[in-house]
Amino acid sequence: MQRAGRIGPAIICAALAAPAIAQERTPSHCIALAENAAQVMRVAFGAPVAAETVRLRYADHATFLLETAGGLVAATDYTGYLGTVDVVPDVVTMNNAHDTHWTARPDPRIPNVLQGWPTDRIPAQHALDLGEMLVRNVTTDTRGPFGEGAVADGNSIFIFEVAGLCIGHLGHLHQIPDAAQYAAIGRLDVVMVPVDGGYTMSTTSMGEVVSRLRSSIVIPMHWFSDASLEAFLTQMAPNFDIVRLDTPELEISRDKLPANPTILVLTPAWLQ
Repeated sequence: MQRAGRIGPAIICAALAAPAIAQERTPSHCIALAENAAQVMRVAFGAPVAAETVRLRYADHATFLLETAGGLVAATDYTGYLGTVDVVPDVVTMNNAHDTHWTARPDPRIPNVLQGWPTDRIPAQHALDLGEMLVRNVTTDTRGPFGEGAVADGNSIFIFEVAGLCIGHLGHLHQIPDAAQYAAIGRLDVVMVPVDGGYTMSTTSMGEVVSRLRSSIVIPMHWFSDASLEAFLTQMAPNFDIVRLDTPELEISRDKLPANPTILVLTPAWLQ
């Protein structure tokens, strides 16, 4: 039931440095089944972010920015660079698989820097409550170069509970989660998925993970060629709508989630 589409250029909002406003968080349904929204998602852009809405921008490789109605900004797989705009996120997450996923020298102005790998063999464990947003993680094991040197809990799946949504970033996922890990992840409304085809997992294995998560929106990331991206899209097309966006950004709200499971292909771009 593939639905190929392309949405034209949109007005991109660069006002990502707005001060955060303390707000209560709308309860999410991560650990419960999400309600079925019978509406087609509306892709809209502009400032300010509407209430109960999250602006999501694909910056590069595995780095995404999330902005809330209250002005909170989160960055995933933060490498120290977000573009030419001076943005100071409220929280950044990092996985140290490669230097394209972390930095040893994060901007000292960032108040919350969450690493996803163990310290002294103690797994990373985060449940950062920023009021409007909760950031938590679920660890998974990683393998070393050439499949050797496995690291227990070497990767973190970071989950952002905000505006009633559960938004997950799989990081540098090397293994199919077990039952306990799936339970800890819960129901993700939106998930960012590495589709490189081998550096993380095979396309077949990643497709199994995506199908198990049953997210309304799947956003491919971490591809090194169009070939691996297209292989993933071809594999998932029988069960997912495919929509290609000519933009790095979209706005998501719970009541506008697509009626059918949808893979949204964003065009990455640094902030400018």
